[in-house]
Amino acid sequence: MGKKPFEKSVRYQSTNTYETLNEFTKETKNVWIVFHGMGYLSKYFLKYFDELDPVENYIIAPQAPSKYYMNNSFKHVGASWLTKENTKIEINNNLNYLDAILEKESILATHNLIIFGFSQGVSMATRWVVQRKIKCNQLVLYAGGIPDELNSNDFAHLSSTTQIAIVIGDKDEYITKERLSIEREKSRVIFNGRANEHIFDGGHIIKKELINDLIK
Repeated sequence: MGKKPFEKSVRYQSTNTYETLNEFTKETKNVWIVFHGMGYLSKYFLKYFDELDPVENYIIAPQAPSKYYMNNSFKHVGASWLTKENTKIEINNNLNYLDAILEKESILATHNLIIFGFSQGVSMATRWVVQRKIKCNQLVLYAGGIPDELNSNDFAHLSSTTQIAIVIGDKDEYITKERLSIEREKSRVIFNGRANEHIFDGGHIIKKELINDLIK
């Protein structure tokens, strides 16, 4: 019987892309950092934000690093933020990547910062907000779950005026009644009852009108 393999690790420099929509100018009021779900690419995810006022809204879409072909035709490419394999390492890699984006974009505290996560993007968005103590004006968690390791103390750095929104489709095939009940209780405890829940008619989809309503 052969010996079991021994896993090692190595540190190296890596490069990743990200996408932006509109121009960052003195007229910019709202800066969005939007985290796509599994199977998306950031350049396509931005289509959900193209009805926002282009003068006042600047949108940054980080790109999940793990890309793969979606099916056997090998035409369509998707991406994933994390899996159960080496999760802690991947989280740290993603956090460093997001830090680099924030540094490059030079976002000012005077702007209205909106952190938006969809589906799997919720897990990465919340971890980044927690691990890097990101202060934002709005935190939008759309059709995704809050990581189990996070608790109310992790979000204590957020201002009392930070708006927190939980958005879920009533026909979302990934959110059963049991899971919805668990997630509701989790968000109630973590955010001390501050989160506003929005249930819409639909499945595991993004509705532009809901995004547009976030800044009205």
